[in-house]
Amino acid sequence: MTQSAQWRLMAVHAHPDDESSKGAATSAMYVAAGARVLVVSCTGGERGDVLNPRLKNDADLLRDLPEFRRHEMAKAQAVLGVEHTWLGFVDSGLPEGDPLPPLPHGCFALEPIEVTTEALVRVIREFRPHVLTTYDERGGYPHPDHVMTHVVSLSAFRAAGDAAAYPHAGPAWQPLKLYYNQTIAQDRMLALHAALVAAKLPSPYEEWIERRRAMPQRVATTRVPCAEHFEQRNAALLAHATQIDPDGWWFAAPLEIEKRVWPHEDFEAALSYVPIAEGEDDLFAGLGDPASADELSRRVLAAGSRPVYDVVKEA
Repeated sequence: MTQSAQWRLMAVHAHPDDESSKGAATSAMYVAAGARVLVVSCTGGERGDVLNPRLKNDADLLRDLPEFRRHEMAKAQAVLGVEHTWLGFVDSGLPEGDPLPPLPHGCFALEPIEVTTEALVRVIREFRPHVLTTYDERGGYPHPDHVMTHVVSLSAFRAAGDAAAYPHAGPAWQPLKLYYNQTIAQDRMLALHAALVAAKLPSPYEEWIERRRAMPQRVATTRVPCAEHFEQRNAALLAHATQIDPDGWWFAAPLEIEKRVWPHEDFEAALSYVPIAEGEDDLFAGLGDPASADELSRRVLAAGSRPVYDVVKEA
């Protein structure tokens, strides 16, 4: 296919492994259908911990964790069939303690927004996505890099179509829709927990549900049916061996139960230049075909139009 004949989806993530835990089956589904999917990793995950107990004391890994994580990302990319680029910023780490320590100098979360926005605008203008996915204003969880990924994605979504913004970052291009990943939503966890209990299988979700019960719940506007790609998602997760415990809660629900109880991945529409229909099941819904979407983007650029759907809350 030529570029104009293909859908283009960009998934912006904070660290390597996030692309496999959030929206991975959707990415694999669209690739299988002929779309181009580009994963953007804002940081290299340099300050991540080794979360797989089997690798905690691996001397080679501990000697150069960043390099291991780059290799893991390449393996996950191959499993999902996506394209990938590093935005080039440094992991901020997850601060712990009371009071919280300051973030390290030069990390992603402390970079000037103009610097991080221009970097992502360059990628958007080169790839020309019709749809962009990222995190909500809470980051999905309060890691400073996840929150910053939200801020930068919004800023770049808006700036990419402004020819006066970052003029040296390439010709203006306006993505038409922005979604937040809501893969780890409470209603999904409740459904999986109930199914495991009914099957008399152990469930690791109860404590997680209790911790988040008091938090405001997000509303999924879009549920993409992608159960046939759950195996790919799991394989991509396992490719990030330093970050994923193969005996952990990611794999607690047998695939046959998960496919029956929750056969989709969830997204929350945030910005769109076309209306968001109730019960939407396709991130490209309302855009016609790829050529029509290209033309709509050009019309939006020429007219300076504003999104017709905008529920953005600032971080």
